[in-house]
Amino acid sequence: MQENPDIPAISDDDALTQLHPNHIKVLRIKTIMASLPILIAALILESSAILPPAFIMAPVALLVVLVILRLPLRRHLARGYAISVDRLRVVRGIWMRRDTVVPFSRVQHIDVNQGPIERFYGIATLTLYTAGMHNASVNLPGLGEDLARQMREDIRQHIKRESV
Repeated sequence: MQENPDIPAISDDDALTQLHPNHIKVLRIKTIMASLPILIAALILESSAILPPAFIMAPVALLVVLVILRLPLRRHLARGYAISVDRLRVVRGIWMRRDTVVPFSRVQHIDVNQGPIERFYGIATLTLYTAGMHNASVNLPGLGEDLARQMREDIRQHIKRESV
């Protein structure tokens, strides 16, 4: 297969584009919401007076605060993407690193998704659905809303040109 010199190739050495800074805020809010049941359980155990005061709640609260401050930042920094004329590369993962390249010729359809928290912070998730069974969809969260919509249109135009 010959490579077209006009189309930039994506390699592992290419610098990745970081996600929108508001992505960290959204991840922190989601982490807070996920940690609420743990805090409530610790509070219930604390109120049972089986152990001395603050024996359960203090360490749990400290651990939750550390997780809320550190984990979303690490998750944000572990994600990135690179886009070229004919493909999108999405990298993610702290411990288990996943590097996915999606050729636009394999894309079946594209979505831009926003939940209420993402909408409030002006970010969105771009989802590419591809032909085939393995990794049939690739999500790229944390994009600015306008950028996600522009990327969707650029990819859609590429697919439209290729199908003609």
